[in-house]
Amino acid sequence: MPAVPRLCPPDPIDALLSAHGLRRTGAARLVLGWLLAHPETSYTHAQLQAALQESSAADGPGAGEGGTLDRVTLYRLIDRLTQVSLLLCRVDANRVRRYQAMPASVQAMPHFECQSCHRDSPLAGALQGNAFDLEVAAQNALLALQALGYQGLSLDLAVRGVCADCASAALSAPGAELAS
Repeated sequence: MPAVPRLCPPDPIDALLSAHGLRRTGAARLVLGWLLAHPETSYTHAQLQAALQESSAADGPGAGEGGTLDRVTLYRLIDRLTQVSLLLCRVDANRVRRYQAMPASVQAMPHFECQSCHRDSPLAGALQGNAFDLEVAAQNALLALQALGYQGLSLDLAVRGVCADCASAALSAPGAELAS
């Protein structure tokens, strides 16, 4: 009996790239794959480049393209992925751009920016049941703006302050009692 060839399911990253009209290059697969594998983390351009290089070095020589992805190629690729809404781009209080994989079903991704350590943390888990209310409010706001003729909309909700780690470190620092 002849062997029946197995049909491999399509690669989900290739499918996403194709569905958004992008070429399925090794660099595009690498970057989108990395960001999808780390959905809770937002990266600056430099942080993403360093993470890809570290990953490539850890996998061994010839294992990936992270080491060969120069900063200009990465910048252009991030820009294209953002334009087709596969990535969310945020500009923090210091005007630094941060990129994160954009889940298809999400209209708003609330996050907290620490003004001390500049760490960016998603708030969806912290908001738990209230995250749905935020999602509904975001959808309503976007629909209202679309009705007025605005196009290509996205919503960024940033809460800024001092994170619990930095606040407790400041309280436990020598001389903190004198400053109060």
